[in-house]
Amino acid sequence: MSLTHAANPGRHSIAVRKDDLYETPPEAVRALLRVESLPESIWEPACGPGAIVGVLRAAGHRVYATDLNDYGCPDSESGVDFLMEWPPRFPFDATVTNPPFKLAEKFVAHALALCPRVIMLLRYSFMESERRSPILDSAGLARVHVFRKRLPMMHRHGWQGPRASSSIPFA
Repeated sequence: MSLTHAANPGRHSIAVRKDDLYETPPEAVRALLRVESLPESIWEPACGPGAIVGVLRAAGHRVYATDLNDYGCPDSESGVDFLMEWPPRFPFDATVTNPPFKLAEKFVAHALALCPRVIMLLRYSFMESERRSPILDSAGLARVHVFRKRLPMMHRHGWQGPRASSSIPFA
């Protein structure tokens, strides 16, 4: 089994990355709260251990937290495949998440079908794809907040290797 992609030798394969959990740095969520007024009721469908959930709940939001896997997020529901949820079983006014990058396009499209207010932490390169034109051009994209400084490196869940700094721009 190859551990890297031929086109990107520093990146592990999807087989190694598994469900693509890279926990969100809390400063990313705090930065969002400084520039956006979020509704009270939010769904975090890829909650992982709860990095986004914890910051949003501490700020007074009611967050329905789900994930396909159980990573120990307090007051969350595991075994929920966001891409298969229709209609949602609970009321919410926005989706806020850092989706698995390999499923980011599907997450954005599905989130928009469920609720018009969608906030995703994604690599800035998500904006550079012609294939994503239906999402970016006609789904009502209102704003893109780009971090001036790089976020701390988001290491894959369970990563025991060296801790690197991040050179990846996120928005």
